[in-house]
Amino acid sequence: MEPAERVARESYGRLVAWLAARTRDVAAAEDALSEAFAAALRTWPQTGPPDNPEAWLFAAAKRRLIDAARRRAVAHAGEDRLALAMEEIEEDMAAAHDMPDRRLGLMFACAHPAIDPGVRTALMLQTVLGLNADRIAAAFLVEPAAMGQRLVRAKRKIRDSGVPFSIPEPALWPARITAVLDAIYAAFAEGWIDADGADGERRALAEEAIWLGRVLARAAPQEPEALGLLALMLHLEARRGARRDGAGAFVPLGAQDCALWNEPMIVEAERTLFAAAARRRVGRFQLEAAIQSAHAARRRLGATDWAAIVSIYDALVALTGSPVARLNRAAAQAQAAGAAAALEDLDALAGELDDYQPYWALRAHLLEAVGRDGEARAAYGEGIAREHDAAVVRYLKEKAARLTATVEDRP
Repeated sequence: MEPAERVARESYGRLVAWLAARTRDVAAAEDALSEAFAAALRTWPQTGPPDNPEAWLFAAAKRRLIDAARRRAVAHAGEDRLALAMEEIEEDMAAAHDMPDRRLGLMFACAHPAIDPGVRTALMLQTVLGLNADRIAAAFLVEPAAMGQRLVRAKRKIRDSGVPFSIPEPALWPARITAVLDAIYAAFAEGWIDADGADGERRALAEEAIWLGRVLARAAPQEPEALGLLALMLHLEARRGARRDGAGAFVPLGAQDCALWNEPMIVEAERTLFAAAARRRVGRFQLEAAIQSAHAARRRLGATDWAAIVSIYDALVALTGSPVARLNRAAAQAQAAGAAAALEDLDALAGELDDYQPYWALRAHLLEAVGRDGEARAAYGEGIAREHDAAVVRYLKEKAARLTATVEDRP
């Protein structure tokens, strides 16, 4: 990776946060930084990278911010105020050996209650990681023009509403950190949809979400849910290589070859989850990571402790009341206590998850297991109709076809 590209990956959000913290104009900070990176790409190959690339880029971007303000012919007082803000930031930088990381404040700004929840994830990906609107739009299946407009409106809202670029007071932390965590996980979930990594935009989105999770975990090491989220994403991503076989067919978790799981990633996930547990404040993401940890233990034990997974789901359901958590608990209960008991739990969810594909896929599997073949075929049809992953559709169709063949073979 070239020096400018490496600094862009590692420092983009740090520099945007510094530049926008005083001016509150995220768009202007991004424009100035883009010009600074362009200058670096022209200059550094000839001169070599500077001793402090971040400081070089900051200085170049600062000059461009002030120049842009002059070109817009802002009022003299406004120009003075911008120059003063830049001087204050520069003094802060000079006073510190290393530039403090203000990306956490930028994340909180992106997830501020004044910002439309539907654009928070995209805004965070762009401002903290530098992803362009076209790339974000491709990952979220939105027209680039529409995504660009949403991002412009959100940045204008930050500028005009005085959204702070600071870590909230302790009393506001629990509510605000949840929005940040949810935004990062939403980005990961979009990337997780592409199981085989064929869609480069989605695969990259999962990687960027993990990068954001590491940034957040380093910036807020005292927050166990930040660690829990990172552990959860690492555990899930570690299994990506086993989710499809050599022919591209879907492989359910229980049938996956553990040897194909990414061991270094699992080790990092376990270490991160252990650090979260040491804070002794259990939350949703820690519990979800603990479930994935129990699945990962099959590598060592040779079998899955389904009773333990059911008990963790009990805690997750008690904490969140989520119908999806109850659905997943039913799937674990089928392994621990049999399909009949799990089907009773699933029946209690009737009406709550009728449009949720995993509900129908699990229902079909359980109905087949208890011999209710006609209902199982109908449930497979519902699951197939709601699934967009071609490999999963083939898997469900094959199961439904085998069920039909079995029925037809009966005398």
